[in-house]
Amino acid sequence: MRAKLPDSAGFVTRDGVNLAYEIYGDAPDTMLFIPPWSIVHSRIYKAQLPCFSERFRCVTYDGRGNGKSDRPKDVAAYTLDNYLADALAVMDALDVGQTILVGLSFGGLLASVLAAYHPERVRAAILAGTVSTIGPAHYERLAASHFLAARDHCEGWDKFNRDYWLKNYPDFAEFFIRNICSEPHSTKQIEDGIGWAAETSGPTLVSTVEARSIPPGFDVSEEMYRKIRCPVLFIHGDNDQIQPLERAKAAHAEVSGSEFVTIGGGGHNPLGRYPAKTNTLINDFVGRRLGVAVPARGTVRRNGAGKRALYLSSPIGLGHGRRDIAVARELRRLHPDLGVDWLAQDPVTRLLEASNEQVHPLSARLASETRHIELESGEHELHCFQALRRMDEVLIKNFMIFQEAVEQGAYDLVIADEAWDIDHYWHEHPELKKAKLAWLTDFVGYVPMASGGEHEAFLTSDYNAEMIEHVERHPTVRDRSIFVGTPEDIVPLSFGADLPPMRDWIPKHFDFTGYIIGEHPQGFGSREVLRERLGYRDDEQICIVTVGGSGIGAHLIRRILQAYPMVKAKLPDLRMIVVAGPRIDAASLDAPAGVEVRAFVANLDRHLAACDLALVQGGLTTCMELAAAGTPFVYFPLRNHFEQTFHVAHRLRRYGAGIQMDFAASTPDMIADAMMLALSRSDKPKPVEADGARRAARMIAELLE
Repeated sequence: MRAKLPDSAGFVTRDGVNLAYEIYGDAPDTMLFIPPWSIVHSRIYKAQLPCFSERFRCVTYDGRGNGKSDRPKDVAAYTLDNYLADALAVMDALDVGQTILVGLSFGGLLASVLAAYHPERVRAAILAGTVSTIGPAHYERLAASHFLAARDHCEGWDKFNRDYWLKNYPDFAEFFIRNICSEPHSTKQIEDGIGWAAETSGPTLVSTVEARSIPPGFDVSEEMYRKIRCPVLFIHGDNDQIQPLERAKAAHAEVSGSEFVTIGGGGHNPLGRYPAKTNTLINDFVGRRLGVAVPARGTVRRNGAGKRALYLSSPIGLGHGRRDIAVARELRRLHPDLGVDWLAQDPVTRLLEASNEQVHPLSARLASETRHIELESGEHELHCFQALRRMDEVLIKNFMIFQEAVEQGAYDLVIADEAWDIDHYWHEHPELKKAKLAWLTDFVGYVPMASGGEHEAFLTSDYNAEMIEHVERHPTVRDRSIFVGTPEDIVPLSFGADLPPMRDWIPKHFDFTGYIIGEHPQGFGSREVLRERLGYRDDEQICIVTVGGSGIGAHLIRRILQAYPMVKAKLPDLRMIVVAGPRIDAASLDAPAGVEVRAFVANLDRHLAACDLALVQGGLTTCMELAAAGTPFVYFPLRNHFEQTFHVAHRLRRYGAGIQMDFAASTPDMIADAMMLALSRSDKPKPVEADGARRAARMIAELLE
């Protein structure tokens, strides 16, 4: 899912070539993103557009040769003059008068040309991994003689070769993209780049290189850079395998008043590999040099002299919200003057509002992680790990909003319940950390699904390795790391090849609270009184079906509804209540007569404690609430969901709770049999901790002293 869709899109036609553009936002100030070399297209800026379009009218377009733009056949169509004319044509057609330019790689060169020869159109320029025309000799591997050489065999940079592109372009494209993304742990950026490169062809890219032999109609020597008078920011990696750092520095030396930031260990695309850092650099640059500062929108004012915390609760399901509210309440008992603002999304915001908690106004600007998960799901299937990887642009947008909130709010503490973006980017760039951090999670470690084969095993190991490196390199980023559970709840698995066992590494880096229940069922009073309070009769058997706050569970509900008549025939007193959640249309379920369907139940935990049977997905919180209440339940982990399949199932087996079923293999009659079996069982799960929220609050409260 895109973090933000364009407000408008279309084509600008120049000299018979259609150039596809997109516009994000409608602010008075414009930011124009210049396309790099045609091996990729404008999606290369996906980590910038959702962020900067909150403050600017952001215009981006695909360069000729890739994306939705045309691919002319004539070599002369790809001269530097034509690329420059394209940029001006887009600006003229879209009423872009004076603009801030952002140019990556070849786009940096075009931005330099625009700034030098059309200064009235350029307010400032940000040049990332820029192509420079001056400085120490270019890599010989990109020279014309290298490109045109006849070769019998190509390895390494010999693949930068005309004949090889015409014969085996996909292999060259992968090789080149991997050199763009030369930093460790760049698997997602490489995957994206290879996909974008596949949208053009070897012959097209051959034309772009052959056109370089046609001299432009303007000077591109040192004198060009000396003509630039607008503020310029260079961002360049010192491990750039495509454009040497020294050449960018040579250009910087000729641009009066320009600024230069070196990304240590960085490759050719710092905007994609280090978006939190580069977005922050750009924000700071335009604020200082142009006076276009980040507006103080949605700032929550400090009331009194008490401490303030910003709480982030995972939006995937409602269980995190309930346990986080419990922790916040315990924190207020220890610090009555503590103010808590919540940066959260629907449906968690509904739960927070029902609990009279204060939702931060910037929450309204968050991209929906729940919507992304729904779009990634299939029929009772969610490839959780891959869905998280593909959430990258959503996460960077939301991180930038979080960073804005924490910087403007002057918070004393950030409490993050599985806010993976904050944990990742603050570890990657510790200088961005602006408050103490308490980090909570109920699982640690990605686990590959068998269906993903060796490649997924490699990817999960790589992600785990990066997390381990982050924590061990910067152990003070998390001021408190809290595992919601006990050491026995850690799955007995390894983080991956050549990585430590989870049960060895996690206890060295986390404190344990035992499980955290939003409100433990032992506080609800007797079951008889609870049932009476909720309107349940003694002579009826209550079965609750609930699938969490997302829309993924519709398939499971429909399958269970098919089993309902079979069980009802055996148990005439059965009363089934389906809690579909706020994101599933109740009418679409076509529930049979006698089944009650509700959209949202704020006190669902009490209903789960009072019912006789529950049927649920494999989400940890709901299953553990049922275990704590001693309610029989049947659970159906989502297919390819590593957390539900491994982490949750291991914990439930340890507590002796629930009957696990495979949705794909479960026919309605099998579900009916499982329901009868669950109702007939007399054994009870092991007791679930009742003081987890209090323990977590005590650990967090130490950070407020």
